[in-house]
Amino acid sequence: MAEELPRTIISVEDRILLHLLEQDEQADRYIVTTSLTRPGIAESCALHPPNVSRTMRKLTKEGLVSEHTRTIVGDDRRQKTWQLTEKGRIDTNARLDSLANQAVLIRDKSGTLLEIPASSAAERLDAELTLLQILMHAQHEGLLTYGDIRFGLIHSKGTDNTPPPGRITMLSGAHATYHTQPPHTRTVHGRTNQIETLDNWFSSGEPCIVVQGIAGIGKSTLCSNWLSIQMEKNPYLSVCWYPCQPWDKELGLSVSLLHRFGVEENHDPYNLMDALPLSPGSDLDIDSLRRRLLAYMTDALAVRERFEKGDDSTRPPPYWLIVLDDIHHLKGNANNLLGALLQVADQSPLRLLCISRTELDFYDRRDVHTRARVSEMHLSGLSVEELSQWIGVLDAENIPSAKEVHESTGGHPLAMELMEIYGQVTHGDWLRFLDEEIFSVLPENERELLSTLAVAERPLKWKKLAKASGWEGTPPERLIEHGLILELESGFWLHEALRDRLLREVGTVQKSRKEKLNKS
Repeated sequence: MAEELPRTIISVEDRILLHLLEQDEQADRYIVTTSLTRPGIAESCALHPPNVSRTMRKLTKEGLVSEHTRTIVGDDRRQKTWQLTEKGRIDTNARLDSLANQAVLIRDKSGTLLEIPASSAAERLDAELTLLQILMHAQHEGLLTYGDIRFGLIHSKGTDNTPPPGRITMLSGAHATYHTQPPHTRTVHGRTNQIETLDNWFSSGEPCIVVQGIAGIGKSTLCSNWLSIQMEKNPYLSVCWYPCQPWDKELGLSVSLLHRFGVEENHDPYNLMDALPLSPGSDLDIDSLRRRLLAYMTDALAVRERFEKGDDSTRPPPYWLIVLDDIHHLKGNANNLLGALLQVADQSPLRLLCISRTELDFYDRRDVHTRARVSEMHLSGLSVEELSQWIGVLDAENIPSAKEVHESTGGHPLAMELMEIYGQVTHGDWLRFLDEEIFSVLPENERELLSTLAVAERPLKWKKLAKASGWEGTPPERLIEHGLILELESGFWLHEALRDRLLREVGTVQKSRKEKLNKS
């Protein structure tokens, strides 16, 4: 099981006290900035204004803050403000050590993921961030990335051998979260029909395709090899390969895409960066981002059309292909953004290729069946013929036939790779992979359902399968989404690689399940 990521938590009281300590130089002044007012504190601490008032009453009662009515810079009317009392300063300084030592995740300028104390983050990110800003970003997003637009200009000290930091623009360094070339993977064996499907999709101009399959079935490998060929054919194809992580949210993806599209401080004709939240915890303005990005991309389309008509004075913008690898990690927390990107792709030179272990729901099923906006390709194991081609290039003795390999592994490419290395059809590492990636996370009732289906000789109707496995209710949508159970016209069936793994269980258990199945 993966190690749990550090979780940053800063309470409402700590936020306000830390903010007031950072503004303590304005204490007792006649004229102050909005930072000491209710709206200013609410914005800096990512709180609703009523929550600020409620917390201030508590802190005032405890003697940690005092309330004043002062003149505000740029405003004619006087407003209620707060500042720390002497007791409040002592109390807040006492809290600083524990707050500064909280662990936060950052990705530095070399792309390395680091876990460091919050007090060190600003220096490692070359950004002028306060401790409060660091803790707020860490709490709401989990990861701080070097060069993030919201951190402002990069402020590295530099040396005699380095140029001054003034040349660095916003969004610089955000490329650490994506790649401009597909990753290098193993050689693809077979998959002729699937490659043809990708070719047909790309030439059709359809905005999006989803490649789906269980863990290790070769989704990223197939797409990477196909994309490498496409990039050789099309010099104007510009790629953003974004490997989605469990902690990714829509904001991180948005920032990376804008950076890839060339949006920066000195080049933002449609004010795309204004759609990004100004403070941690604020929402991304999806509708504004969608409209402005569409204007930006269609403007690029017009420039390209002029170039293709012979106007060589204008450099053509590229055809954009966004590859979202392991997009299932974004499921739920970025659906609005993904839906907006699909709308943009439908009307601009932008294409989306999504790689997922599960079925996705950011688009309507009508987009697949009637609107021709989304294609779906479900990737299963290699066929006997494809395994035979792979075995034919191996330089080894006593290799089993393709049919034997298929019967044992269901054509799972990872099992074939391990056989190529170790000479074993069902190497322990492959079985361990299935256990760790698939079986170990299944509840007992779902595992029993799969095991019962494994001992069947043919696909089963749901009524019979549910009775034999003791399942109550409708078919498990989660198993169907992940492709572990296949819903065929003749009934429900199991992925062959999983079926082989389950059939390796103790014989008496199999016998008991077969008896239940026969009685049903």
